[in-house]
Amino acid sequence: MRLSTVILPVRRWHDGGRDEWLRAEELGFHTAYTYDHLSWRTFRDGPWFGAVPTLTAAAAATSRMRLGTLVTSPNFRHPVTLAKDLITLDDVSNGRITLGIGAGGNGFDATALGQQAWTPRERADRFAEFVPLLDRLLTEEAVTFEGTFYSAVEARNIPGCVQRPRLPFAVAATGPRGLKLAARHGQAWVTTGDPKLFETGTPDQSVEAIRGQIKKLGEACDDIGRDVDELDKILLTGFTPEPGRVLESLDSFVDFAGRHFELGVTEIVLHAPIPASSFAADRKVFEQIATEGLAQLR
Repeated sequence: MRLSTVILPVRRWHDGGRDEWLRAEELGFHTAYTYDHLSWRTFRDGPWFGAVPTLTAAAAATSRMRLGTLVTSPNFRHPVTLAKDLITLDDVSNGRITLGIGAGGNGFDATALGQQAWTPRERADRFAEFVPLLDRLLTEEAVTFEGTFYSAVEARNIPGCVQRPRLPFAVAATGPRGLKLAARHGQAWVTTGDPKLFETGTPDQSVEAIRGQIKKLGEACDDIGRDVDELDKILLTGFTPEPGRVLESLDSFVDFAGRHFELGVTEIVLHAPIPASSFAADRKVFEQIATEGLAQLR
């Protein structure tokens, strides 16, 4: 059982941003993640800082806690440049980086570079090329590749990652093609639950949907002869029915976490509270959950 947090990059580093990451380490979170977007939903017209520089600063400020993206996507990233950033991040953090990675969506990132938003099929096609190429770039000293969407010509990444053979991938996926990528390339799998249930579903329906996702992940692993238990299973909270209930009280968290750990989820990720937003929550309750939550489940 692991408990982690995600810190949205909405605060200036010297005006509370650094303190948020230091406090997360003090509270004992396993990993502190951040979103890798150019902007995001209701935060679009306010401050929003880049994921890679933020994680670099967090790596220099902290010493024990793991750090990562939740998640990076091909929407505005290229495997060659991303690999160089990741190797540098892994070096600065002394091997504490996890790459959460997904296929992307049709939000603001999808058109910020001037392109038309990709269809779901094209996002899946790009993801299927992006992940294996990134895997190679992080494990081989020199890579040449010509694909339909991405290319690399003698791309060199010496000395490679501190973590061997490379930093871990946490692959966000619910569809069959994404689950195959998670099975083949992931050290972890990420879900937010079933988005169709967010507004009108019930907590019980959500649990059953995640149970079904884990079953399909197991089938994808079986297809390539891999043990599904080798993959950590990460649940990013805030997108299941009754999202605010998780941080309502310690008892609410324990009930929520217990039900999901029983499914096989190994890591639960809580959003650090942001006042006057969809992630508003009582900071005292959040910190109580961080320090006492897992002990209540053992």
